[in-house]
Amino acid sequence: MDFENIAKLAKAASLEIVNLSSETKNAALLAVADAIETNSEKIYNANRADLKDAEKLVESGEITKSTFNRLKLDENKMRDMIQGVRDIAKLSDPVNKTLLKRELDTGLVLEKVTCPIGVLGIIFEARPDVISQISSLAIKSSNAVILKGGKEASNTNKTILDVINSALDKVEGFPKNVVSQVFNRSDVAEMLKCDKYINLIIPRGGNNLVKFIKENTKIPVLGHADGICHIFTDETADLELAARVIIDAKTQYPSACNAVETLLIHKNFPNREELLKKIAAADVELIHNPESWAFEYGEKKLAVKTVENIDEAISHINTYGSGHTDCILTRESANAEKFLNQVDSAGVYHNISTRFADGFRYGFGAEVGISTNKTHARGPVGLEGLVIYKYKLRGNGEIVDDYSKGVKHFNHKDLI
Repeated sequence: MDFENIAKLAKAASLEIVNLSSETKNAALLAVADAIETNSEKIYNANRADLKDAEKLVESGEITKSTFNRLKLDENKMRDMIQGVRDIAKLSDPVNKTLLKRELDTGLVLEKVTCPIGVLGIIFEARPDVISQISSLAIKSSNAVILKGGKEASNTNKTILDVINSALDKVEGFPKNVVSQVFNRSDVAEMLKCDKYINLIIPRGGNNLVKFIKENTKIPVLGHADGICHIFTDETADLELAARVIIDAKTQYPSACNAVETLLIHKNFPNREELLKKIAAADVELIHNPESWAFEYGEKKLAVKTVENIDEAISHINTYGSGHTDCILTRESANAEKFLNQVDSAGVYHNISTRFADGFRYGFGAEVGISTNKTHARGPVGLEGLVIYKYKLRGNGEIVDDYSKGVKHFNHKDLI
């Protein structure tokens, strides 16, 4: 089937799923979670096949080691996949929420109500757990979704989606084609041209992928190009707290987009050398003179810079950062507030690891990605980022001419 037909079917499905009750959508999600749990060994086997092939791709330089690491499914990722789907089922339905209700005149009532975006096009590299996260969020928010993963994860991706759709097929009243997947490289180009049917593109991958997508489509794009996250150690920071937070932010999952890449240290921080020794002891390579301050390592490498004061730290972050997640380590509440207010990033933290920038950890159930945009949705994008709104106006034969001539008058009375 060619891509346009797949997109047409997804569009039709998006118009059907909007009519489903919360109960039906939640039943579908719980069925998906159970199916993934039941078929976990089948999914592991598919992932092992992908990992075996991916080793050759790493050797040939076709993919990076960090991409290989993201590809691997382990027990923790599987547990989070399953729990993430179940958590989404517990969340409030984001569709048909009244955001505004205003009486324009007696009997003339305006409502602003949340509604699905429509059809989501998701392009991602490695990270097969993305499929369950995004599919579940799409179902809960009454959107259809077309997924395009990287070739390095094709066996895992296909297996997971087969498990999901087999579960959905057994849910009474659930429409077909809500979740679909394409595999060919040419499908990316077709997806980007399909603005007639696709309403939002969400890329999950490296800078080159995101840049290519933004430059080659008319469809709105939600996402982030780089994950250049910073931690600023202020002069009053606690040494043990700083070491604990920085090591976690760098080593807990180095290839993640929310891993710290640059450490800024106040020139008057008294324990600078001891802090750096603790970080190096955690098998982190410290880079004091990087070729670029705007570089995402994706491994156990950390750029280090000494700054004069908090103002220089903020300026550095706003200049070289990617607007993702940045943190200050300090005991001074005034400095913390200044940092949180002036750093222009989607996530700004005080005394906490940047690795907390995650939809699952925020209680969103999961996320479709992290956005550094300043419109519609920002930061980890969960259910609320997958709905937009429409205006519903109800009346009884009112016409604008009566208001233009002063026969009738607006009262604009808020009802909620």
